[in-house]
Amino acid sequence: MQHWLLNSKVIQATQALHRGEVVAYPTEAVWGLGCDPFDEQAVFKILHLKQRPYKKGVILVAANIEQLLPFLKGLSNEHLHTLEQSWPGPNTWVIPHNGTAPPWVRGVHQSLAVRVSDHPVVQALCTRFGGPIVSTSANPGGLPAAKTQLQVRKYFPAEPLYYAPGQVGNLQSPTQIRDLLSGAVLRCA
Repeated sequence: MQHWLLNSKVIQATQALHRGEVVAYPTEAVWGLGCDPFDEQAVFKILHLKQRPYKKGVILVAANIEQLLPFLKGLSNEHLHTLEQSWPGPNTWVIPHNGTAPPWVRGVHQSLAVRVSDHPVVQALCTRFGGPIVSTSANPGGLPAAKTQLQVRKYFPAEPLYYAPGQVGNLQSPTQIRDLLSGAVLRCA
């Protein structure tokens, strides 16, 4: 991750996040769209681009568990241990909403999806940004998730997205999503 922290395109992408812009970036398996989760306009721009209903909510991705601590307050030590053992890595967990996440991130749910990525570009973006960012696949609803930057550009040719550098990781499909309290698998990897 260290050399990505100094990459000029990562620095520019982080500046774009702070300005409320949408950034396309590589993740473990696909290209994602991200923004500041506390910027309501930016989140709704992503939802509009994806043609994704507000009610579904979006994932928050972070560089480390410390960036997610405000959202993890109220979890038992056992649940925190489960998270720590699975991160960083391709594990997205649905956790109870504790009042910290804005409604435009959660959608209609009383829960929140969170992940600590092991992808070096995601880690660099979140580290430079100073916290978690929105993470949702870079594709309009119903179309396959983009595996390359070129595919993202084809999906959104008229959009002024900022593009982070890098390539997707080695996962074949988006990360598994599990419910932290029940252990139920909500989406298979």
